[in-house]
Parts: sequence; C-alpha cells; structure tokens
Amino acid sequence: MNDLTVIITEFGFAISLAVGMGYFIYYVWRFIVNNIQPKLDEMHLALIKCIDANRMLDNDMIRLQQKVDVVLKYEQIHNNEYSTASIDSDPDPVGHDDVQVQEPKL
Repeated sequence: MNDLTVIITEFGFAISLAVGMGYFIYYVWRFIVNNIQPKLDEMHLALIKCIDANRMLDNDMIRLQQKVDVVLKYEQIHNNEYSTASIDSDPDPVGHDDVQVQEPKL
C-alpha cells in the first residue's frame, strides 16, 4: 500500500490511474487472445459444419419431396386409367362431345 501512495505522490493521481488502466486493458486483451479466441475459432468451425449439414439435409428434403411428388403423380395417373376403364369404355358417357372449353383470357 505504501508503494501505491509513493507512486501517487510522485507521479500524480491521473498518471497513476492511466498506467493502472493500461495494465488492466493489457490483461483483458491477453485473456481474450489466450483463452477466448481459441474457443471462438472452435465454435466457428462447429458452426460452419452445422450450416453445411443443414444445407445437405435441406437438399435431401427437396430431392425426397420431388420423388414423392413424382410417385403421387404416377399413382394419380394410374388410378385415373383404371377408374375410367372400369366404368365404361366411352370417354364421355353423358354425351357432351360438342362442348368446347374456352381458355381463360389473361
């Protein structure tokens, strides 16, 4: 404690406080560089791996959804072929052969 009073009386309170604050900043900077920065680098790599895995899963989901859509489309076509063939061989059983469908105007 005597050393602190000697430093304050010799250099002044403001200079002593500035030196103490400089040491504090240096200590915090060393702590961040030595302890926190390596952990941040590890977390950064883990985050990149997680994002890549998420993208791969997203691409897999898109491919699977396309496959399911194709299968459902084929199933619908298959069911429509058998349902119309089992009812009657006439494609228009009501007799509306002369009806023309108009396309919607845009």
